[in-house]
Amino acid sequence: MKNYIKYIKTLVFIGLLALVFGFTSVRNNHKKITTIEVKFVNGDNLFITYEMVNKLLIQNYGALKSQSKETIILRSLESVLQSNEMIDDADVFLTVDGKLCALLKQKTPIARVNDEGIAYYIDSKGAKMPLSSNYSARVPIISGVKGKDHSKVYMLAKRIYNDEFLHQQIIGIDQITNEEFVLKTRVGGQKIELGNLNNLESKIKKLKAFYQKKLKDNTLDNYQTINLMYDHQVVCTKK
Repeated sequence: MKNYIKYIKTLVFIGLLALVFGFTSVRNNHKKITTIEVKFVNGDNLFITYEMVNKLLIQNYGALKSQSKETIILRSLESVLQSNEMIDDADVFLTVDGKLCALLKQKTPIARVNDEGIAYYIDSKGAKMPLSSNYSARVPIISGVKGKDHSKVYMLAKRIYNDEFLHQQIIGIDQITNEEFVLKTRVGGQKIELGNLNNLESKIKKLKAFYQKKLKDNTLDNYQTINLMYDHQVVCTKK
């Protein structure tokens, strides 16, 4: 008998919890959106502004403030935000107090194409990214890409972006053919004849060793071109 009464009490308690939870859930869903908060998770809002994000949401959903929480479809909001060419990823959620939060990750440009009237960024995933009126990224400018294979220049641009020395020193990439490239430098103003991307790591190692030596003896400015296409050596022409 005692076990039976204990069992009944447990069922009543569970029922009351379900009732309270259901009431709380319904009441919470009927709450209005009080605030919209946009945060950029990978640094400042360089390429897209808070105002642009709000405008994008308003264009698709109207004024979100004062709408009830139950009418908000979070996945739909995320899809709209991710459709923007400047946004890589979006995470949208609601807080208990009625705040709509959007955590945005901007795309990362690694190079800029500027060739025969064509101008756009290549992002870290190899996709095209439009230029921004708000900010200009300090990345190498690519020329000569028209009609050529983009996969090789993306591979090269990504390697340069991920290397601290190359990222600081290389300001231009000229795609001569589908396979061959010439790099333009910041310090010294030389042209680096890279050739194809075969043995790229070995070529970069030779280039770094050459710069280390020439900067040390202060003779870098004497050279006009640096050719890395020969095995085990760097061939240069003087100015």
